[in-house]
Amino acid sequence: MKATLVASRLARFRKPALITLVAVLAACGKEAAQVAAVEPDQGTACALDGMVLKDYPGPKAQIHYKEGASEFFCDLLELFGMLLAPEQKRPVAGVFVQDMGKTDWAQPSGQWIDAKSAYYVVGSKKTGSMGKTFGSFGTLPDAEAFAAKEGGAVKRFEQITLDMVDQPMKGISHDDKMH
Repeated sequence: MKATLVASRLARFRKPALITLVAVLAACGKEAAQVAAVEPDQGTACALDGMVLKDYPGPKAQIHYKEGASEFFCDLLELFGMLLAPEQKRPVAGVFVQDMGKTDWAQPSGQWIDAKSAYYVVGSKKTGSMGKTFGSFGTLPDAEAFAAKEGGAVKRFEQITLDMVDQPMKGISHDDKMH
């Protein structure tokens, strides 16, 4: 009888402890899944061409992979080229672009937003580090105002295709812009 009573009391303590442990582990999983943008420093270079991000105009981008690595891009065409490449299989934890409605095109700084929630202007006359590029915006009105002034069409993240990325890059060599 005594053993049954002890087992019953232990079971009462185990259930709340187990529930607490599950809740803590779930919270840790959620925290680990949340990724924040990182402001590049003066020497941060583009993952694709080695260009220093701070040296060029236009929106920048960053990808954070689930295994912990991060890559920065000096141009949104390079970001989308990487993300949309058929060989891109690395699990992504987060993608960020700069909100050009809140930062200066000539020298963008900060203002990082989730790339999947951004509005993009494709086909404008504005240029970035590699020539023609996309503009990224946190709000639809900012993207529409930019498109009205600079040309182009407003698109969402899931509407960007590899053809849109390849078209402006045709005939542009990285080496041509680096001299």
